[in-house]
Amino acid sequence: MARMNLLVNGKTHEIEVASEAPLLWVLRDMLALTGTKFGCGMACVAPARCIWMEKPCARVKRRWIGRPTEDHNDRRLSADRSHPVQKAWIAEQVPQCGYCQSGQIMQAVAFLAKHPRPTNEEIDQTMSGNICRCGTYCRIRRAIQRAAKEVA
Repeated sequence: MARMNLLVNGKTHEIEVASEAPLLWVLRDMLALTGTKFGCGMACVAPARCIWMEKPCARVKRRWIGRPTEDHNDRRLSADRSHPVQKAWIAEQVPQCGYCQSGQIMQAVAFLAKHPRPTNEEIDQTMSGNICRCGTYCRIRRAIQRAAKEVA
């Protein structure tokens, strides 16, 4: 067991955990941040956003963890689902199984902050690193275009 500090959502968590415990399980099981999902478990290289979650906590060099979807204090998202991306996701009925949705939404929010008037090609290129095993890519694209109209 190792004692370490993780900075998640701007809050420091002092935890005692086996040094080989995957970061994903620490976030989900110890810190109850269940917006981060266990995907395929295959450690594939395509969805790069998954790989660091499978690393043992002891190998996470910087002990700061970005902003998982539970960080509703983030000015970009809202707890009442009133953010343009959240509203568009609901209107377009994007989710099916839900595993990829946290990553899809956070990627879309970051993308729209830099590209408020995206083309379909830009959306496809940006979102290509987020794998949706249900294949809701057309709905994802429509939701991003819908949100862009409100953001712009």
